[in-house]
Amino acid sequence: MSKRLHHAFRRVSVGAVSVAAALALTSTVEAASELTVYSTTDADNLKVIAKAFQKSNPDIKINWVRDSTGIIAARVLAEKNNPKADAIFALAATSMLGFDDLGMFVPYSPKGVSKLDKRYQDGNNDPDHWVGIYGWAGAVCFNTIEAKKNNLPKPTKWSDLTNPVYKGHVTMPNPASSGTGFLDVSSWIQIWDEAKAWAFMDKLHQNVASYTHSGSKPCKMAAAGETTVGISWPFRGAKLKSKGAPIDIIVPEEGIGWEMQAVAILKGTKNLEAAKKFVDWAVTESAMEIYANRYSVVAMPVKTKKWDHFPPEVQTRMINNDFTWAANNRSRIIKEWRKRYDVKSEPKKKKG
Repeated sequence: MSKRLHHAFRRVSVGAVSVAAALALTSTVEAASELTVYSTTDADNLKVIAKAFQKSNPDIKINWVRDSTGIIAARVLAEKNNPKADAIFALAATSMLGFDDLGMFVPYSPKGVSKLDKRYQDGNNDPDHWVGIYGWAGAVCFNTIEAKKNNLPKPTKWSDLTNPVYKGHVTMPNPASSGTGFLDVSSWIQIWDEAKAWAFMDKLHQNVASYTHSGSKPCKMAAAGETTVGISWPFRGAKLKSKGAPIDIIVPEEGIGWEMQAVAILKGTKNLEAAKKFVDWAVTESAMEIYANRYSVVAMPVKTKKWDHFPPEVQTRMINNDFTWAANNRSRIIKEWRKRYDVKSEPKKKKG
């Protein structure tokens, strides 16, 4: 895996780093220690997480840098020999496996790791090099008003989206920049075989209006009536629908991909003890309760409130995702995807 993953991550566009947005959420209390943490968790969730951590650890100030999976992964790789961050929080396991293969993490098993589902633990190393904390899955946000205007049937399967009737009415995330996009593409290959999956994507591409660089954007667009079909993730859809958006959240019958988000300490940190405290907190029951209120699955069974409109079939339709296979094949898949479909990707925002 080492040589392949090394090349895979070197191909990530380092130019995307320039658009990373720094989100500094800090306490007014003067901190004894300061950490820089890179994250891909959605902005709303990050605000809650930052506040909860600060309350539990007022002596540690965290400067958060939040962006999409592809951009954060590119930034971490670009800084490999001179790390600017102390830790990574909520980055896709398929990216974490690659960075671990490059020897970029500090071995550390956080307090309470034994309480986590073993699927979320680093089974290759003791102590752990990284630890999974929660997962999210794919889904489709479907605008019922736009569908009625355009006489579009409600899809129930991924294969339905290849019907020419949806031409120009589908938006999905770019797998090179969005973790949600990659989990969709890699799951289609696992659900079908390579040939059938690419044949499906060829037909789907004919109906796609644009590929976004954010996993939540297609659902937001569907909620706003800017597209009819937004391939996205279910919590975003449930939240938008609870605010009155005219959308249905569809979990395709063939199965849905899902991704594990993980936390790790980066080698080179000058604040190791504070970084350990952060990782310890990230696997606490109180932290898991925060994750469980927003994502499909978490690493520890916890009580959570029930979200209105969240599809109950999400967990039963999650595929048996092979994260190692996805990590090993990520570069190849993205390279092929770009060659075939990148022409419809939306322009990336330029800083300044």
